[in-house]
Parts: sequence; C-alpha cells; structure tokens
Amino acid sequence: MVSLFCRHNRFTADCPICSRGTLLDSGADQSAGAPARRAERPRPARGANRGKVTAPHGATTYRGAAVGPYEREGASYEVRLERVPGALRLAEWSGGRLERRAPVLAAGDVAALVEAAAAAGVLEAEEHEALAEAVSAPVDGGPAAIDARGASPGRSGELREELRVERVDGDRVRVARWVLRPGTGWDLLDAPTMLPARRYAEALADAARHGLLA
Repeated sequence: MVSLFCRHNRFTADCPICSRGTLLDSGADQSAGAPARRAERPRPARGANRGKVTAPHGATTYRGAAVGPYEREGASYEVRLERVPGALRLAEWSGGRLERRAPVLAAGDVAALVEAAAAAGVLEAEEHEALAEAVSAPVDGGPAAIDARGASPGRSGELREELRVERVDGDRVRVARWVLRPGTGWDLLDAPTMLPARRYAEALADAARHGLLA
C-alpha cells in the first residue's frame, strides 16, 4: 500500500521518485480494471492550414434597381442603384458580387435607371423628382467637348472632392468621386459611390447640360 505522504515530505502521488513503479506512476502499465489513461489529443501536422483559402463574404444586397448587362474584357456586369443606410449606392455587380470599381454604364440608361429605382421604391418622391429633372436638363450649346464633365463639389474631411460624370468609352459614362490631394492634384477614387440623392442630381444635371447624357 502506498502511503499518502512520502519520505520527501510530499504527497506520494506528486513525488516523481516515490511514485515510480507504483500505480500512481503515469508511465506504469495499467492493470485490469484500473482507470484508463486519457488519450492524448493528436496534434495537427505543422503547416497543415497553410495555403487554405477562405471564401470572402459577399456584400449585402439592398433594395435596388439595375440596368445592363454590359460587357468588359469578356465579363458581364450590371449597374445597380440601391438604398443603403444613409445614402444611395451606385455600383457594378458581376456574378452576384459587388465590384470594387467606379460604375460605368451607358449614357442612355441613366434615365431608365432612375425610373426603375423609383418604381422599385428605392427613391423617395423628392429624390425621384430631383433626379428625373437632372437627367432631362436641356443641353447648353452644341456637342459636348472631349473633356466635358458634370460635377457636384463637396468635401471629404479637409479635402475638396467632386462627384463626376464623364464619358469614358463611346456612349458610356463613369460616375465616380475625385479627391483633390495637396501636391498631387485630383485623384480618382475607383470604387462604388455612396452619396445623398442631391449629389447625384447635381452631377447628372451638370452632365446633361454638357450633352453627356444625350
């Protein structure tokens, strides 16, 4: 029988010397009926998780309306106008995924997108009225100049910024924000736009007056 305390004035079970060769020795063979030793949890091989790719979470789709599809470099996409918290988002979607670039759509589809968004309940009555008036603004003068653009000025923190509507490829227009950075000039923010309806209306009305939406 193993005593509770050993000659080293320690619990016998805790003494690595006196518990050796007894039933208290974790390394000793277990007799029949003795409690089974807890199996050690297998360790994963080193580097087993390296290279594992986790699928990114898709962006949340809000109530919206779309025009398109359009083609670019063999890929198809559509442009959606959505009601997001606190703003309207104009963005490209491809294969059910939000594209991280400024939206480009046919100039002739801008008015159709406004009407589709109103029919889908995306726009409030005042927003619909402002945007519908903007896209139908009369053209000032003759054909649009090559560098003509519609713009709505604003601020991004301490920096000046503009929401611009520009011709980029034949009959297509890009709707994007630009930021004026000290020392470098205007920089394109190549991303979806999320702004109040008023800003879109200002930029679209200016673009229509320059003949960019005709």
